[in-house]
Amino acid sequence: MRYIDFRSDTVTQPTPAMRNAMYNAVVGDDVACDDPTVIQFEELGAKILGKEKALFVASGTMGNLTAIMSHTQRGDEIIAGINSHIFLEEVAGASVVAGVSIRTLSFVNDIPDSKTIEQAIRSGDIHEPETSLICLENALRNGRIVTKESMREIYEMAHAHGLKVHVDGARIWNAAVAQNIDVKELTQYCDSITCCISKGLSAPVGAILCGNKDFIARARKNRKMLGGGMRECGILAAAGICALNEMRDRLHIDHENAKYLAEKLNAFDCIDVDLSSVQINIVFFQLHRSKEECDALPEKLYKRGIKICNQITNHDGRFRFLTNNDVSREDIDYLLQQLTEILYE
Repeated sequence: MRYIDFRSDTVTQPTPAMRNAMYNAVVGDDVACDDPTVIQFEELGAKILGKEKALFVASGTMGNLTAIMSHTQRGDEIIAGINSHIFLEEVAGASVVAGVSIRTLSFVNDIPDSKTIEQAIRSGDIHEPETSLICLENALRNGRIVTKESMREIYEMAHAHGLKVHVDGARIWNAAVAQNIDVKELTQYCDSITCCISKGLSAPVGAILCGNKDFIARARKNRKMLGGGMRECGILAAAGICALNEMRDRLHIDHENAKYLAEKLNAFDCIDVDLSSVQINIVFFQLHRSKEECDALPEKLYKRGIKICNQITNHDGRFRFLTNNDVSREDIDYLLQQLTEILYE
């Protein structure tokens, strides 16, 4: 039975072109820097993102941790949003492995602003840790985007204070598409960026970390420390080349499908969607039904060939759907039909 999967864009299957490229990939030893397919992938990623060098990493989490280790010294403090992926969902790697503390800040709708961040920079007092890095996210976990103007303001403020800026750009491609701009217009305002190829771009594994050549030299050594020397990983990088060349230009379809889904969900009398928050391929909604009905929804949909995540906060009826390359408009209509039957049966 085919399942339609709305849990995330991480569940995307590699395309036939990716599978063929992986099968035919020419490989070497990436630890020795002689895997030609990895080299090609890194050069392509750096060019697209407007950076000097790039490094293939196993995941976005590895990329973010590697970046933090490469920008900071043990005992430093970094600044991040209180709902950022780096703080909430990376197993405290920044503290446990990199040895830095995270100063978390709250922003309206999680959208960072330079004034709030500037006020959180440490003064240099002997009692305080030294602020060395600002970590941003674009697009945000809540489905909103950070504008080019906001990124520029934060970047210029950070550099005025001698700080670096790292961007968790797991969905940077979506953020660029949502603003109808080239991704380089966003990435010019950071010192490093991690970009996933295993989410909306549908590659099976990996992310790319970009920055200048000195930063990437440090990052390569730190990646090795983390166990990221993957040897003949050109097999995986081959899918990444397909992802970068072939999948970025179709992301607008996922965004259009998400808006369509959000509008249809909002028409249910028991569902609320903040339509202004649907800026990429993520739809959050509130289901106003009993706890028992909300708890039962994922299993009921699963029996009808649809996978969704369980409620995202405290069983309060809040859910999240993501559109992706493997979800068609027809699949969305089928989901809506099944929801109608379940909620009004």
